[in-house]
Amino acid sequence: MTELSAARPDRMISVREVFGIDTDLRVPAFAEGEEHVPEIDHAYRFNPDVTLALLAGFSRGRRVMVQGLHGTGKSSHIEQVAARLNWPCVRVNLDGHVSRLDLVGKDAVVLREGKQVTEFQEGIVPWALQRPVALIFDEYDAGRPDVMFVIQRILERDGKLTLMDQNRVVSPHPGFRLFATANTVGLGNLSGLYHGAQRLNHAQIDRWNIVATLNYLPRPEEIAIVQARVPQFADAAGRKLIDSMVAVAELTRNGFAAGDLSTLMSPRTVITWAENMEIFRDPALAFRLSFVNKCDEAERAIVAEYFQRCFDRELDESHQLAMQAG
Repeated sequence: MTELSAARPDRMISVREVFGIDTDLRVPAFAEGEEHVPEIDHAYRFNPDVTLALLAGFSRGRRVMVQGLHGTGKSSHIEQVAARLNWPCVRVNLDGHVSRLDLVGKDAVVLREGKQVTEFQEGIVPWALQRPVALIFDEYDAGRPDVMFVIQRILERDGKLTLMDQNRVVSPHPGFRLFATANTVGLGNLSGLYHGAQRLNHAQIDRWNIVATLNYLPRPEEIAIVQARVPQFADAAGRKLIDSMVAVAELTRNGFAAGDLSTLMSPRTVITWAENMEIFRDPALAFRLSFVNKCDEAERAIVAEYFQRCFDRELDESHQLAMQAG
């Protein structure tokens, strides 16, 4: 047994003190962290409902899925809860390149005492299953069918995984926890916004004990995060500027939800815009380099209109909109 696999949560912490949520709930945590524990982001703002759902996952072993639009910080939310609990955490992105063998394991040729021998190397799932690790499946609704059936095995009530190649059954560690993030909760690409998202077996979705929805933060909280990340704009004038930037971001999110845009500004993009403002000293130029150039050319005029509305000045793309209207 390694040191990690032998570890157990060894203290209880107050949710009110650590997360600022008005509750008497206390949850288990580790007194000391190790290399798999995420770093604490002190500027992070927690959504109370989602935080309580995740804490139920950590304290009671509930399987929690966090659903929401991209850029809302679903994975970061899980990591930041884990960071404050000193809980080891591993993320797996279920893109098209992740195979069943990556998750379960495979035979590999290794050197032992100068000789080549074939050994079974565990995949990430049996490795995590035997340790007090929070395993996060990112982009859960983009997983391939053969991969999803591997995951379905550990979603059973007892959570055991059968390694058929090894004739071995792996039982979950008492500290193992399972989380997932998804854009569509298994409904597939109905809106056309998430290419590659798969329709998932409802029986599998039903095995997740808790499904939490994470939306974008209220504007004042998002402004506070940007100011914390880019201290140059921490004064009153900076707040006014960041307020306009977040207003543009909100318009792109509304346009994305309405189908007018194929991309949107996440809080991360707003922070990047603010950081680029430090370099270029021009909101319009920094906006173009941070976001506009990522947009489809046919949509740039719409984005420019959003900028004009919030900053009362035009981007070059605004003239394209005027020409189209004329």
